[in-house]
Amino acid sequence: MPATERRTDRFATVPGPRQEVLPAEGRTSPALTLLVIGEDPSGTFTVPDLLDVSGTRVRIRRARNLTEAERLLLRDDVNCILLELGPDTAAGLDGLRQLLRLAPRTAVLVLTTGTDTDAERAAEAVRVGAQDQLTPADLEPSHLTRAIRYAVERKRADVAQRQLTETRLLAQENSRLERGLLPTPLLQGADLRFAARYRPGRSRALLGGDFYDTVRTPDGTVHAMIGDVCGHGPDEAALGVELRIAWRALTFAGLCGDLLLCTLQQVLEHERPDEEIFATLCQVDIAADGRSADLYLAGHPAPLVSLSGMAPQLLPYEHGGPALGLLPGTSGWERARIELGESWSLMLYTDGLIEGRIGQGPQRLGQEGMVELIGRQLSAGLAGEELLDAAVTEVRELNGGELTDDVALLLLESGA
Repeated sequence: MPATERRTDRFATVPGPRQEVLPAEGRTSPALTLLVIGEDPSGTFTVPDLLDVSGTRVRIRRARNLTEAERLLLRDDVNCILLELGPDTAAGLDGLRQLLRLAPRTAVLVLTTGTDTDAERAAEAVRVGAQDQLTPADLEPSHLTRAIRYAVERKRADVAQRQLTETRLLAQENSRLERGLLPTPLLQGADLRFAARYRPGRSRALLGGDFYDTVRTPDGTVHAMIGDVCGHGPDEAALGVELRIAWRALTFAGLCGDLLLCTLQQVLEHERPDEEIFATLCQVDIAADGRSADLYLAGHPAPLVSLSGMAPQLLPYEHGGPALGLLPGTSGWERARIELGESWSLMLYTDGLIEGRIGQGPQRLGQEGMVELIGRQLSAGLAGEELLDAAVTEVRELNGGELTDDVALLLLESGA
């Protein structure tokens, strides 16, 4: 008599697909692959495939032990594993743990004898990581195939939830890191109001290649700076942080003007990941009495100033020099002296603000459009953070959505 007719163990009762009824309209669900791991899998299932009334076809693969199973897992796309737990509880659970390490993204079902003594072991297997436990009574084709489908879906849900949790935790850690890297203005003793806004161009990021800072040195001078590293990736963001920290340290060390920019350029040349990387920078040194300032531009757009009783205007750019790192060995950035008077506001910004589009066409906002936009908002009585929020909101609306480049704004105001 053929061996398949002589078998009396619990697996021999599983019929082949010819004994199943096809689902309505002849449709079948996507096939699944089941890897059966047991001591003698050669006769475990009498057919290579199962098919239940829902139309799910299950391909059967067999392995005598975990060593064979590992080879099959590397070679085949296995959706679910059926592991027979041995009589030794510790050894069986150890095998399950090893299997879960081998196939962390694959659903696992454990097979026990179904006796009362096995109930605790089955529960422990589920606690260890199996999706479900089966008994010989569950090996009827429709029950088994349904258990496989449910196990696969539960595993997918578990993996998706774990990935979501890990993504959220990573995002929280990145947010804490990036918030910690944003500057805290040091303006104690200065009779100035400060506001800033930052919107990175990278999706789900808090920090981009733009950077800014404001500090007051012991002589009463207020130093403000804003810069932009070319590019939008994490390397550019990291370089922007390095340049900002270097700028603050050099400023407190007493460097200013051209000497500070030359030193900052050396920092950039040593720290940049690629020789093509450069950074634009605008620096303003406001005198202790607040009535005048020195302006230095290194390839950066000129700031916007609004003097008492006058419409906002761009500061002169004719004294500007090249961006940092663009021309190695460059020095001699010229100073432009600016008279501010008693009451004024000064806005430093990066080009992400002025490069936004106007509507669906190719036209950009540009500096002239920005001057007009800020003028209207100043006339409406906006100032400080409200002014910056309104400016960014309107620029986004004109662009028809989020801006693709990083945007940084820094606002200093003096007087009533």
